[in-house]
Amino acid sequence: MQLAFNLKKTIFSLLFLSFLLAFQNKSYAIQKAAVDTISTADVDFSPLPADTSTPTKAAAPVKKEVVKQKAKAIEAKQEQQSLWAIFLAGLLGGFAALIMPCIFPMLPLTVSYFTKTAQSRGSAITKALIYGLSIIVIYVAFGLVITVIFGADALNDLATNGAFNLIFFLLLIVFAVSFFGAFEITLPSAWANKMDEQSDKGGWLGLFFMAATLALVSFSCTGPIIGTLLVQAATSGALLGPAIGMFGFSLALAIPFALFAMFPSWLNSLPKSGGWLNSVKVVLGFLELALALKFLSNVDLAYHWEWFDREIFLVLWIVIFGLMGLYLLGKLKFSHDSPVEYLSIPRLFLAIIVFAFTVYMVPGLWGAPLKSISAFLPPLQTQDFDLYTPSLTANNRNQNTSTQNNNEAPHKYANLFKAPLGLNAFFDYDEALAFAKKNHKPVMIDFTGHACVNCREMEASVWTDKKVYDLISNDFVLLQLYVDDKTDLQPGEQTVTPQGKKIKTIGKKWSELQASRFKANSQPFYVLLDDDGNLLVPPQGADKNATRYSQFLQSGLTAFGKK
Repeated sequence: MQLAFNLKKTIFSLLFLSFLLAFQNKSYAIQKAAVDTISTADVDFSPLPADTSTPTKAAAPVKKEVVKQKAKAIEAKQEQQSLWAIFLAGLLGGFAALIMPCIFPMLPLTVSYFTKTAQSRGSAITKALIYGLSIIVIYVAFGLVITVIFGADALNDLATNGAFNLIFFLLLIVFAVSFFGAFEITLPSAWANKMDEQSDKGGWLGLFFMAATLALVSFSCTGPIIGTLLVQAATSGALLGPAIGMFGFSLALAIPFALFAMFPSWLNSLPKSGGWLNSVKVVLGFLELALALKFLSNVDLAYHWEWFDREIFLVLWIVIFGLMGLYLLGKLKFSHDSPVEYLSIPRLFLAIIVFAFTVYMVPGLWGAPLKSISAFLPPLQTQDFDLYTPSLTANNRNQNTSTQNNNEAPHKYANLFKAPLGLNAFFDYDEALAFAKKNHKPVMIDFTGHACVNCREMEASVWTDKKVYDLISNDFVLLQLYVDDKTDLQPGEQTVTPQGKKIKTIGKKWSELQASRFKANSQPFYVLLDDDGNLLVPPQGADKNATRYSQFLQSGLTAFGKK
């Protein structure tokens, strides 16, 4: 029996570890596969003015219909990946909530109620299934309400809105402090009492109100997890993200009730409630604290504050995860913690993993790319002390890489943006096209964004490939257009669409260019043009395979060479 108990507790610990790893690599899981999009609600989709210059004949012009179909395919694929990632994160979040102090002790009590009040085992299973289905309906309905309240355009805009990102940052800090035990986030007790009264009616409606009572009374534990999940789902840009996330969360909560009702003897092997439940809350508190920094970083990048650079972000993460490791070893205690008389095996392995992750981040202070978490970190070019980029560019054959030529005027917006990996990028369309025409080179447009996690991962994991890096730096004129930048355009550059919508910021200008000409609003979005601005090959989205990405670049060079 003791062996079964320890085995079961180990399984629960490993389950929680899965949630820990998924959350640190995005909560990373959500944004890695998320649809990095910018709302086009206030963008004019009218065609761009015709190019008055005499075009050079291309080998095979790319039709507009092909571009539109390609853009739709990229966005559809990204949205599908995003929804699956959100569902998985919700599922892991639900399993983590299951072993929280507010829910875990209720599991055997609720299942025992079904088995004792039911006339047969089949009746008990039916009640448990209805109870679980009611949990799913309640949480999914809540996710749909969030979508209806904010609307699709507002959800898309959340990822780069400064006010919302600051609110999310503060919200996650509050969640973390709550998990640390400073206070509990609870709903009015009258709500739970009212639901409990309704649950006494019996029948299917009574089971529904029992599920509603569980949702209300467990809010102090599940609220921060639900809040974090909804924030990540909303900022992913997927319209059904909140509902899908809540479906995964509620499914993880509902499954155990049905399983234990089917096999009541399994209840005997469940680990007993104790101080380890509070340890789960505290560890989640550390994760909430680390996650909050990402939202603060988004604001810092979009508004060019330049005080929350990569090394500061990394230092804070190293401290946070280092403290988490000490907590798991029992060297750090909070007011609600039980004494750690001995170190259990699951706790030891968790501490080893957390400390290993902490040590892994240390070389990042000197410029190591940290590819496994690059999507979550501020761009490498924001770091002051970088030993990695010079080693990458040292053997490059093109003097146009790494730094600008001495006789070349500073690029427009160079005071606002820094190219990754020491590349000599342009940040203005007209300027880049003029340079390409003068030097007879093709243009590679990188529609990117400060809050685009896939963009950061492509730069750190794919662009650093030697063949890809050589192609970008030597054979193309790199043009990076930030579609979420909040810097105001000069008064003479600000425009108004025929529909009366204003284009006042740099980000809106490039978002309008991407939407009107290429019928897309996802990032990253790579477009290869000749030196007259004609499309060479169909555009492409994020592709984490360096070989395929280099083939895409080479196909553009081949088309350019056939002119």
